[in-house]
Amino acid sequence: MKIKRVCVLTFIIMLALSGKGMSYPPAVGILGKAASCMSCHANNGPWTDERQTIIDVLDKDTMKSLGQADGTFLVTVKRGEPKTLLTVIGRTKGDTAEAPYRNAWLYLDASTIGGSSLSKFAPGWDVNLPMSCRIVGDKLEQYEGAALTVLPMTIRPTDVARDAELTLQVMLTQGESVKGKPKEGMLGSYFERKVKMKVTDE
Repeated sequence: MKIKRVCVLTFIIMLALSGKGMSYPPAVGILGKAASCMSCHANNGPWTDERQTIIDVLDKDTMKSLGQADGTFLVTVKRGEPKTLLTVIGRTKGDTAEAPYRNAWLYLDASTIGGSSLSKFAPGWDVNLPMSCRIVGDKLEQYEGAALTVLPMTIRPTDVARDAELTLQVMLTQGESVKGKPKEGMLGSYFERKVKMKVTDE
């Protein structure tokens, strides 16, 4: 286990020293100052129709969407208490385009870009899965028949947490990027959503 950790650390350091860290979800804002997946990947996929694209954030306890009328998401959490959200991404039932094979997403607080912390989530908020990449095929009652990925993320505002605004960066993809040439080989459609984080003391 110790050897494995050393190897992973060495790999990260080598990428950082190369001066050209790729902006796959784990690298945005970590291996460089890239603030978006688009700094490396091409927005060339066929899934451009917003009406057939599903990007949702649900409260896992209530299974209700946290979406607001203006297209943003509002996440309200009591200080010190955990809340589990579901990140739901995909395409609606009946979509005429071939479904994406894999979805990737990242919750990013732009104020953390250039900082030393590996976490790019809102400062002062604990989080267990602020980024991920998942093969399409999950099921959800609210989106019956849709081509989806659904994954939980648990957050908890600590004593120093403050209200924040995140960007949820999403890529629907198919195929594989060419090694060293991430704009080639993979089809991807990029989307962004604003996520407002609100901490309460009541």
